[in-house]
Amino acid sequence: MIQHKSSEIPLITLVGPPNSGKTTLFNNLSGSNYKTVNYPGATVEYSLGKLLPKFGLKANLLDSPGIVSLVPNSPDEEVSIKSLFSHPELGTPDIFVITIDASQLSRHLLLVNQIKKCNINFIIALTMSDILNRKNYDVDQVKLGELLDCEVIKVNGRTGNGIPELVIRLNKYLGSNGIKKCNNTKIPKFPAEELIDVFKKNELIESQVIFELNGSKLEPNIERANRQLKILVNQKSKIECYKIDEKTIRIDKLLLHKSWGLLFFLFVMTLTFTSIFWLAEPLIVLVDNIFGFLANQSLKLFGYGWFGDLIANGVISGTGSILVFVPQIIILFLILGTLEDTGYLARGAMLIDKPLSKIGLNGKSFVPMLSGFACAIPALLATRTIPNRRERLLTIFIIPLMSCSARLPVYALLLAFLLPPKNSWLGGFLLAGIYIFSIASSIVIASIVNKLKNRLINTIDNSSFILELPAYRSPKFRVVINNTYISTLTYLKKAGPIILILSLFLWLITTFPNINTKIEAKGLNQEEILRITKTERLSKSYAADLGKILEPVMTPLGMDWRVGISLIASFAAREVFVSSMALIFKVTSDENTLQSSIVTAMRDAKLEGTEDYLFTTSTIIGLIIYFVFAMQCLSTVAVARKESGGWRIPILQILVFSTIAYFLTFIAVNGLRAIGLN
Repeated sequence: MIQHKSSEIPLITLVGPPNSGKTTLFNNLSGSNYKTVNYPGATVEYSLGKLLPKFGLKANLLDSPGIVSLVPNSPDEEVSIKSLFSHPELGTPDIFVITIDASQLSRHLLLVNQIKKCNINFIIALTMSDILNRKNYDVDQVKLGELLDCEVIKVNGRTGNGIPELVIRLNKYLGSNGIKKCNNTKIPKFPAEELIDVFKKNELIESQVIFELNGSKLEPNIERANRQLKILVNQKSKIECYKIDEKTIRIDKLLLHKSWGLLFFLFVMTLTFTSIFWLAEPLIVLVDNIFGFLANQSLKLFGYGWFGDLIANGVISGTGSILVFVPQIIILFLILGTLEDTGYLARGAMLIDKPLSKIGLNGKSFVPMLSGFACAIPALLATRTIPNRRERLLTIFIIPLMSCSARLPVYALLLAFLLPPKNSWLGGFLLAGIYIFSIASSIVIASIVNKLKNRLINTIDNSSFILELPAYRSPKFRVVINNTYISTLTYLKKAGPIILILSLFLWLITTFPNINTKIEAKGLNQEEILRITKTERLSKSYAADLGKILEPVMTPLGMDWRVGISLIASFAAREVFVSSMALIFKVTSDENTLQSSIVTAMRDAKLEGTEDYLFTTSTIIGLIIYFVFAMQCLSTVAVARKESGGWRIPILQILVFSTIAYFLTFIAVNGLRAIGLN
């Protein structure tokens, strides 16, 4: 085991149960902006930072995933426990800061009991005292420290109260030469038969330190406290009263109702995705106008030669065709962040548990699946919180079917083609329908895979679903906005370089060889001559030569090589489809905005050698279906291989989803044509 030398920077490790305020405390101490949410399983890997200089203490800070005990029950907990006692670079920590929820004291003290046996220094950071105060209760931190023989500090990660005092105690520990270092730290065994005695001891400690704000102490009543499942029909003891948030119970009677709860959940999800379309429209127009103006000005500045075309079409229009949809992505993150911070998403996991159990999953799959609507990569990492291997692999398998934020630009463009400008408000409902369709499709596929699990996944485990429901809280909009900023910036950093590189590559192969095309100008205006010239040059470009290879595959779908090139480009990142369409059709906005210019070019495009339109209602619907299913994200493939432990799952995802996407697109396009919808 790696040990610290006295000259090294000390290491402080934060550890605690899920949803105990650990990552919020980490952000306060380090100044980092890691995502904090109000449901278990938010942190799936440890995060490293440094204590802020303003605290006057130089130390490394490690934020570990939430654990309930030192006995791992999932890959998530295994990663956490390994990092606690032997970080591969920083070695053994000098001290633990254990975050304990004051409103869940008896249960969370289990982890304290176990760490005490590990011969390691620790301080308890007591969180959630504000929840106790709302119920007219508080905790005696001095008495708790005496009973546990350790330092106990009340902290509030949201307001910052208690954090300076915590740092003072840490400084005292780490600056003292007499502090015992953690040499040869070993994790002792914790027999299951001892758990009952441990919990009884914890209940007794709890009864001694929790008191009503009018001054009276709690009377211990362990037998009745152990019957908390019947709390709604039995008279409550004082020890039960402080644990139960009456406001939360009243709200949950409605939101967790077997019928009304599901209806409300569906309403919230529908409102979420329709709002993405409605609220973002003014911002999209603004960004659209900005990039359209820049493209036009660059042509005037650099001329209409190849260099001006490179800047206007290759760089500005290519990148702008994606950035124009960033407002929708921001709104998605804002809404999901607000739902997370209130504690509602944990209820969503409870509500969705029963339907998911029908297809071989449980409520723990809900959080990764929901995260998949933002991005598949953190969603795949979040599956580490699922202890059951079969359910974890099945969740990994279906996550790419969740309509991630990278699909939003594609859906928005295709829906803009389908809908007349005066009825654009219908786009919100259609977008919600697409998301519901993707969820329903994932359920059907998961059900089929579950029946074939012995062949595809080859593992059988017993499954259970136990989830701690956090109390409802008013969202801290500063935190939500901060998390939204981080998520959006991460998206741009991930997608931006790929989009720029592919935009330049697509411009190159669609522009060269730059053949002079002679057009008979008789009876044609300047705009028509320019359009025909662009079409002729494109048909003789390198992209056309490459696209001819794809022609036999695209023809049955009613499309040609130009769409095929865009679909191939989108394998690097789905959103590249939009910029590739702008480049292939040589779109530059004149009096129109960039998005409307792309739509106009799509409406005018015709199949080569015919008078038939390339894009019709049937082909656009077919493309939407294709993007719902197709596995078009190489980063997701790489992470799926890492998280599943091999190539079997990602190869199956590529083969199965791409095949389903192609054949359903074929059926949709030709079926709609057969009934005259073309």
